[in-house]
Amino acid sequence: MNLKQIAELAGVSVATVSKIIHNYSDISEETRAKVLEVMRKTGYIPAHTAKTLAQKRAPLIGIVFAGKRHADFAHPFFAEVLNAFQKQVGLFGYDLLFLNPDHEGKGNADYLSRCRQHQTAGCFILSGQEVGSEVDALDQSEIPCIGIDLPLHGRSSGYLMSDHANMSAKAVEHFYLLGYRELGYIGSAVESEISSQREQGYRKALESYGLPVREEWLISGESFYEASGYEAMTRMMQAGPLPRAIFTASDLLAIGALRALREHGRRVPEDVALIGCDDIEACRYVHPALTTIRQNKEKLGRLAASLLFDLIHNQSEASSVVVEPELVVRASCAGRDL
Repeated sequence: MNLKQIAELAGVSVATVSKIIHNYSDISEETRAKVLEVMRKTGYIPAHTAKTLAQKRAPLIGIVFAGKRHADFAHPFFAEVLNAFQKQVGLFGYDLLFLNPDHEGKGNADYLSRCRQHQTAGCFILSGQEVGSEVDALDQSEIPCIGIDLPLHGRSSGYLMSDHANMSAKAVEHFYLLGYRELGYIGSAVESEISSQREQGYRKALESYGLPVREEWLISGESFYEASGYEAMTRMMQAGPLPRAIFTASDLLAIGALRALREHGRRVPEDVALIGCDDIEACRYVHPALTTIRQNKEKLGRLAASLLFDLIHNQSEASSVVVEPELVVRASCAGRDL
């Protein structure tokens, strides 16, 4: 197969195929997906990529979940990011190697030795809950690494972050423009960059609009999952009067909070407006559909793959990239009579 044949099969121009191979941004997602599917089915690898990869002993990318708790790649956010990452590195000619945590109580300090054993060309590290120091050796090694929501500072490392503080600011701004002044927040008690930045962003946004931070309306669940949202919302209802609008640090927390409100006869958004965070697919199907702050998971995955490829082939230096969030308005906080 060659570039012209791929273009003919996909029904696009040779220039369009070339742009997709080089990860240009001015191509629609529909066209990109169509061309990538043709490449996947035909097994096509761009000539420059094949030549470069031929010089490597092992075209493998290690996947590491940097958390003390068990990795859950079924989580909607990680699943979508990994899917986009897998498609992009597949185009570059790499396979993925999932590095499982050590379940024998010895810790995860062997990530580096396992990467060397399997001769991985690089590592993609996702930030989980309660990230420990066991990833430091991998970060500081000669193996190129890219982190998601995990600052890496090794000489061959880089990372991507969503602007988590801005996510909270966008939620507070939307509430404020709709006339809401009594605002609450449900976060997560886990130790992570995500938890810290979203909570601090929420507090700072309230202060910037001259609104009080009422601690009884700022509650943390044990995790980012539905059960924690349900439990935190229940505690907030038991503590006294509710705020008129609540921002949650994840969509799953919001879905749990929504169930608790419904079981206690509270209407959304008539009694309490809700905004979640991440824009997982379930947001569209809960009732009412969930207003949320979208993380561009497709972009995060593709960028991570391209940045890691460049680090592996010494085409760029270690860097950090911040991806801006986007407000997605749905029925749980679409508007109100002021």
